[in-house]
Amino acid sequence: MTATIVCEGLTKRYGEHLAADDISFFIEPGEAYGLLGPNGAGKTTTISMLVGLLKMDAGTVRIGDHDLAADPIAAKSLVGYVPQEIALYPELTARENLRYFGRLYGLPRRPLNRRMDQVLEFVGLADRAGDRVETYSGGMKRRLNIGVALLHEPKVLILDEPTVGVDPQSRIAILDGVERLVADGMSLLYTSHYMEEVERVCRRVGIIDHGRVVAEGTRRELVSRVGESDRIELVLDGDVDAAADKLRTVDGVTDALVTGATTVRLLATGGRHLLPAIIAAVGDTATVTGVEVAEPDLEAAFLHLTGNKLRD
Repeated sequence: MTATIVCEGLTKRYGEHLAADDISFFIEPGEAYGLLGPNGAGKTTTISMLVGLLKMDAGTVRIGDHDLAADPIAAKSLVGYVPQEIALYPELTARENLRYFGRLYGLPRRPLNRRMDQVLEFVGLADRAGDRVETYSGGMKRRLNIGVALLHEPKVLILDEPTVGVDPQSRIAILDGVERLVADGMSLLYTSHYMEEVERVCRRVGIIDHGRVVAEGTRRELVSRVGESDRIELVLDGDVDAAADKLRTVDGVTDALVTGATTVRLLATGGRHLLPAIIAAVGDTATVTGVEVAEPDLEAAFLHLTGNKLRD
C-alpha cells in the first residue's frame, strides 16, 4: 500500500538546540496516526515542517506523489490543516468564513457553494451558518475550524489538539466526525493531550521525546514494551487474608495484596483469562462480590518511555 505521507529524517536545529532529530514516520491511506510527546518534545516543530510552515534543515516529506520541497503547491493542496489555535474571522458568519477560505483554496463559486453546504452539515452547523462566529461556543468554533480544513477535500487531515477547551458534546461530535473521515479513507495525523482520544481514534502511535521518535507501533505493541501486569481488584465477603494466601498460588498471579477489609489487589499476566481460576482459588474462604480488571494502557507506556506525564 502506498503511503499518503512519508517523512524521512526531518531535522531542525535552533542554534545548539536540536528541536527535531532525524524524525521519520509514514501514514497509510485511511489510517489515523497519533503523534504524542511531552511539551517541548518536538511535535509542533514536526507538524510545522510537515505542512511547509517551517523550513527543515534536513530530511524529506512526500505527500501523495509530491515532494514537499520540489513541488510545494501540489503537496500542500492535498493537506487540510487544523491548527491548535482557532483560525477564523469572528466578525464573519460561518458561511462567510468558509467562502473566504474556499476562494483562497481556488475553488470555483458553484462547487464551493455545494461544498460549503456539505461541510456545514458534516460539522453540525448548518442551522447556525448565518450566525457570526463571535457568537459561537468554543466547541462550535473548533468544529468550524475543521470544516475549513475539509473544504478542498484533502487526502490527509492534520489535527493539532482539536478538542482543547471544548464542551463534552462538541468533543464527542468531533471524535465521531474524525472516525467517519477515517472510515471514508482519509489519512489523519492526530495530536492530543487526551490519551483516551488517541487510543480511540488512532491505529498507530509515534511517541516523540527530545526531538526523536522513541517508540512507534499499535497500542498493543507499545503497551507490551512496558512489561506491566494487569491489576485485578477483588471485593470479597469472608476471610480476606486466607483468600489472598490462596490467590498467590494461582499460576499467572505474581502478587496478592490485601488493600482493605474486603478488598484484594492482584498483579497478574493475562488477568481476564485468569478470572475463572482466581474465583475457583478463593474457594470456601470467601465469596467474590466484585471484580475489576485494569490492563496496562497507552498512558502507562508513554510514562514508561518518556519519564513524563503527557502534559509535562
